[in-house]
Amino acid sequence: MLRLTTFLKDLGAIRKTLVFVTILFILGIVAGWYSTGSLSEIINQQMGGIRDISEALSKSTSPKWSFFVFIFFNNSIKAVVMIFLGLFVGVLPILFLLINGMVVGYLVHSSMEQGNSLFDLVVKGLLPHGIIEIPAIIIACAFGLQMGLLVLSSLGGSGKGELKRRWREMFRRTLTASVWIVILLFVAAIIESTVTYTLMKG
Repeated sequence: MLRLTTFLKDLGAIRKTLVFVTILFILGIVAGWYSTGSLSEIINQQMGGIRDISEALSKSTSPKWSFFVFIFFNNSIKAVVMIFLGLFVGVLPILFLLINGMVVGYLVHSSMEQGNSLFDLVVKGLLPHGIIEIPAIIIACAFGLQMGLLVLSSLGGSGKGELKRRWREMFRRTLTASVWIVILLFVAAIIESTVTYTLMKG
């Protein structure tokens, strides 16, 4: 049930949802890039909190270990929670994905406006860990949305036997997905707290 082949098969079964949430993430990046007014203020608040945490972790006795622990648990808990918050008809995973996309877009755009190197920011700051972390978050939100769609389908009054089978399969899929998403985020956290941290500090 928890085998990688099972996880990959489950991803194939929700490929349309994966495409949809990927588009939403890209739209979030675009919105963040062009954000103005109240939208910009919201993102600034998000970024301010991230900067405060980053400064505090940098001052710890073992910064790399502190970053790893924070990044891994923060991302893993949020990702798994987003899967099951899909029970609220999938709204929260969608909002979470859009906000994360907006933060990425705003971060890249504002850094460019400040004269920072786009190459350094993307290749050194985002790509090493982001190539794993971002797909893992997108996958989590896709499963969350799938759960929300099943909730809506259940409200439509499908046959009890069929609904029971679909819910059993859904929880099996989300359990498998949760395990592999945590594994992916574990690897991403190692890379972000070592490779990314070293590249950005250098």
